[in-house]
Amino acid sequence: MPQKIVIIGNGIAGITCSRNVRKQSDDEIIVISSETEHFYSRTALMYIYMGHMKYEHTKPYEDWFWEKNRIRLLKDHVTSIDIANKQVVLAKSSPISYDKLVIATGSKSNKPDFKGIDLKGVQGLYGMPDVEQMFENTKGIKRGVIVGGGLIGIEMAEMLLSKNIHVSFLVREALFWNNVLPKEEADLVTRHIKEHHVDLRLATELKEIKGNNEGKVTTVITSNGDEIECQFAGITVGVSPNISFLKESGIETDRGVLVNEFFETNVPGIYSIGDCAQHRKPVAGRKAIEQVWYTGRIHGETLAQTLVGKKTEYNPGPWFNSAKFFDIEYQTYGKVDAKPNHEESSFYWEHANGKICFRAVYNKQDERIVGFNALGMRLDHQLCDNWLQKKKTIDEVMSELYQLNFDPEFFDKHERSILSFYNQQMGKNITSKIKKGFALFNW
Repeated sequence: MPQKIVIIGNGIAGITCSRNVRKQSDDEIIVISSETEHFYSRTALMYIYMGHMKYEHTKPYEDWFWEKNRIRLLKDHVTSIDIANKQVVLAKSSPISYDKLVIATGSKSNKPDFKGIDLKGVQGLYGMPDVEQMFENTKGIKRGVIVGGGLIGIEMAEMLLSKNIHVSFLVREALFWNNVLPKEEADLVTRHIKEHHVDLRLATELKEIKGNNEGKVTTVITSNGDEIECQFAGITVGVSPNISFLKESGIETDRGVLVNEFFETNVPGIYSIGDCAQHRKPVAGRKAIEQVWYTGRIHGETLAQTLVGKKTEYNPGPWFNSAKFFDIEYQTYGKVDAKPNHEESSFYWEHANGKICFRAVYNKQDERIVGFNALGMRLDHQLCDNWLQKKKTIDEVMSELYQLNFDPEFFDKHERSILSFYNQQMGKNITSKIKKGFALFNW
């Protein structure tokens, strides 16, 4: 018998779930979102601001897709969940009943308690409303300050620079993102940011934001006592699960909505996926909250199986993430700690140009590989995942290095240099192969 499935949130997790349920059932599906009417690619937001794309270009599906696939879209704000009556309470529409409910409300920008945080021209960056606000807040301005050295901050810096807005970047760490990246990678990224004419201020925090009589930001005061004139302040100090509407609902939460390996909450028939879900017992090697695009997709695919009667446990495989620091691409696989782990060894190679590097981390005891980093070169995702799942040794990885590069044709290949440096550093004589046509030749 068809059931009524209500999904709160039209991001990658919620939409993937709805599509996969529809492929396998005739259930009634309602997707509720107060942000936008249609699903869009959140990773493309910066390109809308920069003028490379329009909003309609970021929508993976034509507008007619939803009606044709019998997925009802409702633009409204959910104010609360009535679990006793199995209803979603809305700001504008009448309450909607459900048989099964999926909470996929994503994240929201953190808003620290700085003096002046509510001045006009001060904002975060997470969704479409933020980009629209950023268009308005940066119209005709000359200087902007970004607070917080993460991936959203570097995106915002690139966005402002595209409009010829001078950028000062306050980062509390000694190197950019060195709470995530090992020192060598953090050094590389820090140099690259400075080369893009960003006024990067390391070991510096925000103390206060000042404004004029009209309530607009005019100055940022740093922890070092410096005053930076600006007409815009981007607050990019991370995001947190968007779950404030669940207070007093009876659904258990911590930082996010608490779920088990099947994305079930403590309330039967209610599930949570995506950025707002927090695993009670995370899969080995994974985080309790995974705020990454591709994990949201896997969440949606996995939960859809359970919703249609094929109960499926979450099994995402080794950790993966990717990003971009201006024109330098970044990939990470498995476990690569910012600070050296005494149980692990690390092999690091860097190109002479200082913009390309590769790191392999492995256990000291058995030399089994545990993680990879790459900057400025693309690694083959399937190969890296396979190496980690099969627990290959570092020597085995090096012997298969010819398969690693996934850069487009005519890009420089670096595997030969990496292997040569590995042999030199480790005192070994590992040989690999190079592929020409359909034949393999020793290097």
